[in-house]
Amino acid sequence: MSVAVKVPSVGESIQEAFLAEWFKQDGDLVNKDEALFVLETDKVTLEVAAEVRGVLKILVPAGETVAIGTKVGEIEPLAQGEAEQVVPADAGQEAPPAGLPEPEEEKQAPVEEGKAESLSGSRLDLSPAVRRLVAEKGLDPARIRGSGPGGRITKADVLLYLEQAPAGIPEPCTAPAELTASQAPPAEVRKPMSPIRRRIAARLLEARRNTAMLTTFNEIDMSGAMAMRKAYKEEFAARHGVSLGFMSIFIKACVAALQEFPEINAFIEGDQIVYHNYQHIGVAIGSDRGLVVPVIRHAEKLSFAGIEKAIVDYVAKIRENRLELADLEGGTFTVSNGGVYGSLLSTPILNTPQSGILGMHKIEKQPVVVDDQIVIRPMMYVALSYDHRIVDGREAVTFLKRIKELVEDPQRMLLEV
Repeated sequence: MSVAVKVPSVGESIQEAFLAEWFKQDGDLVNKDEALFVLETDKVTLEVAAEVRGVLKILVPAGETVAIGTKVGEIEPLAQGEAEQVVPADAGQEAPPAGLPEPEEEKQAPVEEGKAESLSGSRLDLSPAVRRLVAEKGLDPARIRGSGPGGRITKADVLLYLEQAPAGIPEPCTAPAELTASQAPPAEVRKPMSPIRRRIAARLLEARRNTAMLTTFNEIDMSGAMAMRKAYKEEFAARHGVSLGFMSIFIKACVAALQEFPEINAFIEGDQIVYHNYQHIGVAIGSDRGLVVPVIRHAEKLSFAGIEKAIVDYVAKIRENRLELADLEGGTFTVSNGGVYGSLLSTPILNTPQSGILGMHKIEKQPVVVDDQIVIRPMMYVALSYDHRIVDGREAVTFLKRIKELVEDPQRMLLEV
């Protein structure tokens, strides 16, 4: 008896989702807990896995919007003894029908010595999502270490490789012949907006229409933060298992400043102001499917290590499409780091209904005046966008100045001065 593959419930407020991509083809063998397809909603992206091992039958193709609970496929469990007759999908090729000789043109030539390892990273072993990402980034799969079954390269492996590669993205390799089209690309390409992209667009317009948004700027000398990070980096990593980054320093500074200026941690609801006696800090993280803002809850109770661990956990969830709606709800303030992409200065847009968002930017050496002397210091521009309906200019400027003081001398946060 076949097992139905249905669109799972991902939250009470979500009634439909976008079936973005199937990882398998119709008729492929799938293993239990193996990812079948990517589901996108207006808030999260997640992978849906197989409940049993068997042969997949696809009923709804990729690119369709489906209601929660819709049956999009079936899995026919393998009968006793059938497992040996079907080549697993991980092998990257279909098995010939039983009793038929192998076609001559599909027989593989003997593998030359020294080339055996490269076959495990060839595009034959890649899922459609990984194959597309490798092609877009011009990567050589043989250089990517796979963490999947049998050393199979997963999407998370590719993203980790890109993040750890020197200078961001490695030099492109020569694309396989079948991936390079001889004909010229079309002049225009139209694609429907994904639910997440539509949600982002709607939220940005909502922030523009329904808030009186202003932005104030300042600059921070990062010498103190960099010195502290350098001094304790190895000991911190050895003790806590995570690296000490600048994000935790800024979040701790934001928590202290928000406690001094509660209006920036408050919301407007109708004709009332809702103050929060806690700091739930949203951290804007870019992904290949759009910007998401998971929330670090009760950041006021967390240490530097606790904050760094929370960020690492969220990054892993995003890579593996395991982010849940609960991870995105309840934020009272947001921190966005455009510096990781090279931004020198920008104006962040409010994440409504929040009243404030801090924008971090790249660190760049600049000449500054210290004690009447011109010196070179690593400087970062920071921007605070705020809702002027609830936050006055004086509070906004003083709030940002307080963050500057704490980041420039991060030991103050440990002494609470």
